[in-house]
Amino acid sequence: MKIEINDIAKILRDNNDFYILTHKSPDGDTLGSAAALCLALQKMDKSAKILCSDEIPGKYGFLFEHVKNQNFEPGYIISVDVADIQLLGENLSCYADRVDLCIDHHLMNQQFAKVSYVKSGFAATAEIIYEIINALGVNVDADIAGCIYTGISTDTGCFRHLNATSHSYRVAADMIDHGANAFEINKIMFDTKSRAKLSLEKIALESLKFFCGNKGAMITLTNEEIIRFGACSSDFDGLSAIPRQIEGVLIGVFIKEEHPGIFKVSMRTDAAIDASKICANFNGGGHRCAAGCTICGDLVDVKNRIISQIERYLRDAEG
Repeated sequence: MKIEINDIAKILRDNNDFYILTHKSPDGDTLGSAAALCLALQKMDKSAKILCSDEIPGKYGFLFEHVKNQNFEPGYIISVDVADIQLLGENLSCYADRVDLCIDHHLMNQQFAKVSYVKSGFAATAEIIYEIINALGVNVDADIAGCIYTGISTDTGCFRHLNATSHSYRVAADMIDHGANAFEINKIMFDTKSRAKLSLEKIALESLKFFCGNKGAMITLTNEEIIRFGACSSDFDGLSAIPRQIEGVLIGVFIKEEHPGIFKVSMRTDAAIDASKICANFNGGGHRCAAGCTICGDLVDVKNRIISQIERYLRDAEG
């Protein structure tokens, strides 16, 4: 079923009692998108609440300062920035077959909702939420503006990633004009680190390994190391970008042991290399230059399997 922005606006006008679902291990885009949409719906005198399977990191607390706490049974369920139903997490799995509308920007979206609106050309789901709110005719205040700006800024790495488009910049500029404090948001998201995060960066850098003739670089963190420093989910923000930042590296890999024997792999690549295709070999996906997957096994095996797939991809690309 093909759906447009105006169709979404009509759906939101015609329904009420909205649950807005975010993905597990929440980031700035899923939370910023959810908060902006929730605030807009509440401005329309609708009941709306945000749900997340995992604890929301403290640094995102400002997004929810003016979101009203409402208790009600859902009449309409929306997911934002969720490409696969598995990403809802265990605590939201009860809604897996009840999502009415999925709003997302991932090319690999699995179309699990009754209705899906996917705009893969946008750098962040927050850009879609911006268009929806405009179609609803809701006044964008400083709170909504800050939420949308946060979503775009975090998913573009503060506008440094290849996915940042002219549309991203225009929406961000409009949000600044509407009161988003870009300086403060960027400071919180990119320039402030906990001691636990600094410790994790140190350990991760000590694990640095080059491969494929130094075209690839990999860092790892074990579950034991994560527990030792008492790290929370937000302490991992930005770690996946470190290997790719090394001069000459085309493919950066960050492997994090989320639970014993279960590893989350995050990949960042040069524009000429499609990270999503490599991760697809492990039932993962994402964007061309930023993708991920989950692999079970021991760390040595996981590292070897990832490197093997990257070597195969590079051989095929070279013809």
